[in-house]
Amino acid sequence: AFIATVHELLKENGLDSRLLEIELTEGSIMKEPSKAIEKLQELRKMGIKIAIDDFGTGYCSLSYLKRFPIDTLKIDKSFVSDVCIDKDDAAIVRTIVTLGHALGVNVIAEGVETAEQLEYLMSVGCDVFQGFLFSKPLSSEAFGELLMEQLRVTMPSNSPPTTRLSLG
Repeated sequence: AFIATVHELLKENGLDSRLLEIELTEGSIMKEPSKAIEKLQELRKMGIKIAIDDFGTGYCSLSYLKRFPIDTLKIDKSFVSDVCIDKDDAAIVRTIVTLGHALGVNVIAEGVETAEQLEYLMSVGCDVFQGFLFSKPLSSEAFGELLMEQLRVTMPSNSPPTTRLSLG
């Protein structure tokens, strides 16, 4: 039913499935990993990207991790928050980044709040960063305004826009 619902929603909204990434928590996929693998493979066949959220907090066995058809691992913020002061958290983050890259997936760090955290995460090769260091959570309207402001700041005032942004 879930796969059919996703397919129908994509069709109804005219959305290219390659533009969709579904995030599932590590804990949710480990409840029934064999069924999760089947469902994730169906989503992947549709062109949908898969991310495992809160990675490192559940019980994901490495034998399952290699079988999950995923595109992204998201390092849980509980490891990121103390990455600069706790050598164990730093080791875990470094290992997750290395593991993710060895599996050919992108690695996102959640909960980045300081420049020091960002510096460490960049030094170990993390691909993407999320957190209050960049922005507080925004409504879709406020996000659109932020993007438009960024376009105004980065484009010379005398040049015509070369990119169109459409939200909604």
